[in-house]
Amino acid sequence: MTTALEVDTDPAEVGFDAGRLARLDRRLARWVDDGQLPGYLVTVARHGHLVHVGSAGHRDVEAGLPVERDTRWRIYSMTKPVTSVAAMVLYEEGAFELSDPIAKWLPEFAETRVYVAGSALRPVTQPQVEPIRVRHLLTHTSGLTYGFHHAHPVDAMYRAAGHEWGTPAGADSAEVCRQWAAIPLVFQPGSEWNYGVSTDVLGRLVEVVSGLPLDEFFEQRIFRPLGMTDTSFGLREGDDVDSLARLYAAVPGQPGGAPTGFAPYDAMGAGAHTKPAFLSGGGGLVSTAGDYLRFVELLRRGGSYDGGRLLSTRTIGYMTRNHLPGDQDLETFGRPLFAETPLRGVGFGLGFSMVIDPVRYGVLSSLGDYSWGGAASTAFYVDPVEDVTVGFYTQLLPSSTLPIRNHLRQLVNQALVD
Repeated sequence: MTTALEVDTDPAEVGFDAGRLARLDRRLARWVDDGQLPGYLVTVARHGHLVHVGSAGHRDVEAGLPVERDTRWRIYSMTKPVTSVAAMVLYEEGAFELSDPIAKWLPEFAETRVYVAGSALRPVTQPQVEPIRVRHLLTHTSGLTYGFHHAHPVDAMYRAAGHEWGTPAGADSAEVCRQWAAIPLVFQPGSEWNYGVSTDVLGRLVEVVSGLPLDEFFEQRIFRPLGMTDTSFGLREGDDVDSLARLYAAVPGQPGGAPTGFAPYDAMGAGAHTKPAFLSGGGGLVSTAGDYLRFVELLRRGGSYDGGRLLSTRTIGYMTRNHLPGDQDLETFGRPLFAETPLRGVGFGLGFSMVIDPVRYGVLSSLGDYSWGGAASTAFYVDPVEDVTVGFYTQLLPSSTLPIRNHLRQLVNQALVD
């Protein structure tokens, strides 16, 4: 499998009906034709063979630049699985235990208070009953949050401190963590699930434990071994700026209706043109579909790649099990996430969500299918039952605009006929 994204196998040889698989592109291209999606690229592989690469539309609509196979995409939260793998590489070396309090390396979190009542301006807090542990960062049960949620007084406190869709200018990961540690947690660590900056803090933990900046750890321990030559925190010196897709935001339609279109969102998108001060383990990477396919194939293979092994098969298996207490799903144990992300029948492991009840999930899928996506509507999933990997790339904020992730599963799985 190469970063050139060359289809290497007839779909029929690995159980796909090519005619039925074409339905996938027809559905995705309809969003492009309707003016709801600027452009996209999708990959489908089975048993390690790339059987389908589809694309339509533009990476820059205004400049008339089409989506190409080497287009670079802001993958945002698809950075999180990479950071989770980085942490587990260190875990396998005995650098820490999952039960270790993170204050052992990040002492600023030792005294972080927990919100119990009040407003963003006058919160009532209490001490931590349970310390934030490494596993809480990996499972988003730390009590940390995101400012862009607009769902809790603590979210507003993040925004007031300059943390919404970005972080204060010039602040590196050490400073950013100190700022988060000074804001109350949404709940006692381990008591609920809430999507937030946990993986960013995990990235800082990787830096402190390894003694390397996050970009250098990624390069040395993940990207270089896998041959991921086009993945980095922002564009690097010498990279072609035109290869980076333009970022767009949906233009809302009528309340409850479909969006009417999209518009450039350069105020946020320009941040990926250079390496930022803050190396966000939760959302800072730029990548290509070919590069990320190498990473996803590492997961599907149980931690091995063509030249060696990054993680044990047992470690990957452990990461992709549901770690929510009592095998609960996110609807039961979690706080509301995004409209397009079903919470019923979905659990969460060490860096990934996974389907724990396909019927309750309500989408044609397999038990144990694991995945994650990014804010600009990118997504991937690994189906260990069917031995399938799927990647999807576009640049449309927010990810709740269109039900892309559900359609990927139903249209790929309906094309399997073996």
